[in-house]
Amino acid sequence: MAKSKFFGLISNDPSRPLHYRFLKRQRHRVNKAIAASSKISNAPVLDPNTFEWSGPIAKRWRTVRDEALAICRNKDAIPPLRDISRDHRGIVDNDTWRSFFLVGYGHRQEANMARTPRTTELIEHIPGLNSAFFSILDPGSVITPHRGVTKAFITAHLGLSVPSQREKCWIRVEDQRLTWEEGQWLIFDDTYEHEVRNDSDETRIILLCQIARPLAVPGSWLASAFLSYVKRSDFVREAKENLDAWEDAFARTESGRS
Repeated sequence: MAKSKFFGLISNDPSRPLHYRFLKRQRHRVNKAIAASSKISNAPVLDPNTFEWSGPIAKRWRTVRDEALAICRNKDAIPPLRDISRDHRGIVDNDTWRSFFLVGYGHRQEANMARTPRTTELIEHIPGLNSAFFSILDPGSVITPHRGVTKAFITAHLGLSVPSQREKCWIRVEDQRLTWEEGQWLIFDDTYEHEVRNDSDETRIILLCQIARPLAVPGSWLASAFLSYVKRSDFVREAKENLDAWEDAFARTESGRS
């Protein structure tokens, strides 16, 4: 297997500032402290029943799916994730992975949230929500092996529209190959190596949420300090500017079709 690529809030890009690269070098030490303070399992894949918010949202998954499908009627106006965040360009080399953001890196995309009011109402009950978006994976998509940067977050996928040949559309987390199910959560720690493929001839749509890991001290202090810094970083500023630009472009596309 090819060596996994590191991506996330801190990039391998040598053009990034020195303090970014310093944080990258220290991430294993910080993650070890966060893991020791975790109030939940540090396993690669987590039981959705661990989280009180998961059940009520899963019960209303069809409502979320219907809003996602309505958004996808203008799919070509939804940005590829690699255009929002340059740090994702190392794991996908084309435009087959698109992301319609409701919350991005702690910033609310108010116009997009207004387009999806029922989904917005549901995700606002998720404690520690950092990002939430409809993740749209076209046929033939490949997201190469990589790891997230911090154990301060967990990643949650709610299946909304899953290819009928489920075995051809999968995610591998560490040594587990998993498939999505409509109306079911798949929750994992993205600091473990993972990759995604859609070898089917259908588009896969999920609600992807990045959520703060429940922590005790001192891990909670470390996570809070790290995330406070990241939210003020050039990385997030750049991503926020790109999200705002795409939100405006999506609105123009909607107006042109009305």
